[in-house]
Amino acid sequence: MAVTKEFLKAEREQSWRVDLRGAMKNKDRTALKRVHMREADVDERSRSYIEVNSGLTLEEAMAEARRCLDCPNPTCILGCPVEINIPKFIKRIEQGEILEAAKVLKLTSALPAVCGRVCPQEKQCEAKCFYQEKMNQEPVAIGHLERFAADFERESGQISVPETAASNGIKIAVIGSGPAGLTFAGDMAKLGYDVTVFEALHEIGGVLKYGIPEFRLPNKIVDVEIESLRKMGVKFETNFIVGRTASFEDLKEEGFEGFFTGSGAGLPRFMNIPGENYIGILSSNEYLTRINLMDAANPATDTPVISGKNVAVIGGGNTAMDSVRTAKRLGAKRAMIIYRRSMDEMPARIEEIKHAEEEGIEFLTLTNPVEYLADDKGRVNQVRVQKMELGEPDSSGRRRPVPMEGSEYLIDVDTVVVSVGVSPNPLIPSSLPQLETTRWGTIVVDEDKFQTSIPEMFAGGDIVRGGATVILAMGDGRQAAASMNKYLQEKLNT
Repeated sequence: MAVTKEFLKAEREQSWRVDLRGAMKNKDRTALKRVHMREADVDERSRSYIEVNSGLTLEEAMAEARRCLDCPNPTCILGCPVEINIPKFIKRIEQGEILEAAKVLKLTSALPAVCGRVCPQEKQCEAKCFYQEKMNQEPVAIGHLERFAADFERESGQISVPETAASNGIKIAVIGSGPAGLTFAGDMAKLGYDVTVFEALHEIGGVLKYGIPEFRLPNKIVDVEIESLRKMGVKFETNFIVGRTASFEDLKEEGFEGFFTGSGAGLPRFMNIPGENYIGILSSNEYLTRINLMDAANPATDTPVISGKNVAVIGGGNTAMDSVRTAKRLGAKRAMIIYRRSMDEMPARIEEIKHAEEEGIEFLTLTNPVEYLADDKGRVNQVRVQKMELGEPDSSGRRRPVPMEGSEYLIDVDTVVVSVGVSPNPLIPSSLPQLETTRWGTIVVDEDKFQTSIPEMFAGGDIVRGGATVILAMGDGRQAAASMNKYLQEKLNT
């Protein structure tokens, strides 16, 4: 729907008298109810890769924007790792200036359409909203509004490209094209640096492409964000493994003066229980990468993945939800989450759990695998599980699961996807013995600067944190860019 002057005038007059939800009192924003996003039909979406969330209409977005109280000390910004000026972009939406709202977002976020879809706003910016913290009401739907502004701009065809400073001629190498690397690249390009992103895979986007299914984050959305970076001057090299295709010394000889490592945490973890090497047992990394990036759901492809009729996914995080919901879309008759704690302790987003339940996913909580069994061809056909009960809290603050004696039983399965965590990619640390790492394999950085033990190298995202969220990785990229710029400029002036 076009934002006409007549529409805006009518909206302003209407909002002064009575809000769109019928709440009386002039300009009583606190009486407005939060807008809830429409979703695709359950039967249709569980058999396809159509995006589940449908976005807001213009009227819905403007109505939700009116709820923002424009706090003098907006704590919502404190909850955002990339420090988006949230009240400013929301006010632009309220005023019908949607393209201006998108420009505000792009001042600090390289991936607004992505963040609006996959960031856990309920634990970050929305958790700091005045409604949530002080009034015990539903917070402003910041994530929905961010997505709306970014989508509106893309669909309008009037995509703005952030301004960049004049080139300073300094070459910067970024290792990995996930959210940390892309954010770092965008910020450095704005400052005038000559940035090249090196990606080991054949597609740009990192975990945004290989780890998140299209029903949650369509690839075309990621591609548009990447294209904006290209227009800012960022260059991309695919099928390029830094440390193998070329060493760091090779890149230095080519003139690169600064390096940012955002190579992620792509090394899967397993539980080390009997039978874990049987055919049909995969890590969530392999399962999702092959399906999302290599068309492995197609039996005619060179590297098909066999997704059976009885699929068990071990774990309770967002990646586990992505895996089990993917299995459902590939034809599983029984798609199960097996999780050793209760639903209350499950780390996945509430929205993802809700969508999974609606799609017929079975949740076997307080249940833990202890052994896999196989047929005479070595393919998994059963998993032995044990019931658990919750004991005292552990170091994560969640109650520790304790096995219940005599509670074991068997479940028929033909595919198992293990999603119990990831470890950092070891390639970069193994290529640089002088690079300081932790005993878990993460790269050690200065907490504020994100500078490593190699002065010209900075790092962020999962390679530093282990497993984390998209927005935390983006926050690392922003901080690292600011720190590297300061480091290089001081070096230049000495």
